[in-house]
Amino acid sequence: MRTITFEQIASAVEGLCIKANTQIGADVKEALEKAHAAEESPLGKTIIGHIMENNAIAENEMVPICQDTGMTVVFVTIGQEVFVEGGLTDAINEGVRRGYEKGYLRKSVVKDPLIRVNTGDNTPAVIHYDIVPGDKLHIMVAPKGFGSENMSQLKMFKPADGVEAIKKFVIEAVEKAGPNPCPPIVVGVGIGGTMEKASFLAKKALLRHIGHHSDKAHIAALEKELLEKINNLGIGPQGLGGRTTALAVNVETYPTHIAGLPCAVNINCHVARHSETEL
Repeated sequence: MRTITFEQIASAVEGLCIKANTQIGADVKEALEKAHAAEESPLGKTIIGHIMENNAIAENEMVPICQDTGMTVVFVTIGQEVFVEGGLTDAINEGVRRGYEKGYLRKSVVKDPLIRVNTGDNTPAVIHYDIVPGDKLHIMVAPKGFGSENMSQLKMFKPADGVEAIKKFVIEAVEKAGPNPCPPIVVGVGIGGTMEKASFLAKKALLRHIGHHSDKAHIAALEKELLEKINNLGIGPQGLGGRTTALAVNVETYPTHIAGLPCAVNINCHVARHSETEL
């Protein structure tokens, strides 16, 4: 059994919160550069250029990429041979508390969804745990802004509706979202499981590196088809027209019930923030 302390975890999460809000991933940078080179709309090209400039300033000056520094979503993969000294959930929330304070990140979480009093430290985080063999602890922090989160959709299809209904649903979800999620976007799609599993899969799909398709051939083909159709909508960068509405469409699947075909759509803005470490 390997022991990892409260302080190790809190310190790691603190750093991840700041990094995720000030630095975009190399895959996103590369996708934006390709989109900038390929964009046909002069206005769209200019907007992507401004986005790239904004990202560079944020990284160089260690300031948030966006004013919305998100609700902190944390994906934890914990080995069965790990013992956490001091409480894992408490350590993660302490790291969020420190990171948002130290990084001068906007605190965006309210204590009660109806009374709406700010918690003042961006806690609690939304934490997903996955238990695996081994003695490692992997933590991924993915701050989620709600301009894009509010565009999420879930639909419980019948199996007879089939893949064509899913394609129509995903494309219509992006069309309805329009400029609200700050395109160019990353589209996460979850298919299968139950209602909540499909939503989790859609969120998890956002974290896949841009350019990496599913290892299932029929799902990879679906991702490519959806990306092409979404970019043909003409929404464009920031919704002002162009061919770059999405940088990627990532689809995750899971076995489901014989009577159901759940499908969820979760959208990320172009920042697609996440940062990870392993202890």
